[in-house]
Amino acid sequence: MSITSGLRGRHLARRLVQLYVGLTLYGASSALLVRSGLGLEPWNVLHQGLAEKTGLTIGVVSIIVGAVVLLLWLPIRQRPGLGTVSNVFVIGLAMDGTLALVPDVHGLVGQVPLLVLGIVLNGVATGLYIAARFGPGPRDGLMTGLHRLTGRSIRLVRTAIEVVVVATGFLLGGSVGIGTVLYALAIGPLAQFFLRWFAVPEQASETAAPTPERASETAAPTPEPA
Repeated sequence: MSITSGLRGRHLARRLVQLYVGLTLYGASSALLVRSGLGLEPWNVLHQGLAEKTGLTIGVVSIIVGAVVLLLWLPIRQRPGLGTVSNVFVIGLAMDGTLALVPDVHGLVGQVPLLVLGIVLNGVATGLYIAARFGPGPRDGLMTGLHRLTGRSIRLVRTAIEVVVVATGFLLGGSVGIGTVLYALAIGPLAQFFLRWFAVPEQASETAAPTPERASETAAPTPEPA
């Protein structure tokens, strides 16, 4: 798959809208989880920990980590799509933009609704951009590539990656809490529901694109945003 693959078909405009709306909402939902203060999804635990140590914003760290992970695709021979490259930049920018607009919330009366809204919105965002079929995000591409090379199950590979990510992020100062657990439990069912909701009809001539980031979550539920 190349970056330009999939850029055709009568549903192209809808797919592009879904891709960028989905990625933008994904970044916004992640920012809401940050503001809730009750725990983040696995990769953002790492991003927040690195942001604490470097002084960079969490969105900028997300972009840098996404780019580094994308470089790891080279030795495992994964090919990025438009959605892959867009994932690296759009989510981080949307996260920082939302954090600039949404103030800190104190007290469970405000934190819990923000957490729930963040998780549900993340499920909507995941369904939108995965259904657009423009390629996997860098982190899920790493997972599927390692699965192909090692022969280990997707569940095992994903779990191993995320245990390392969460542990590293926690040691660096990232936020792990009840929100992390609720996210892990809820995002798979939510993503599966919204994937059906936002599914774009495929033309007979179209070749199915590789499963986008977190698509594997719906096929093989695991402890992360999937």
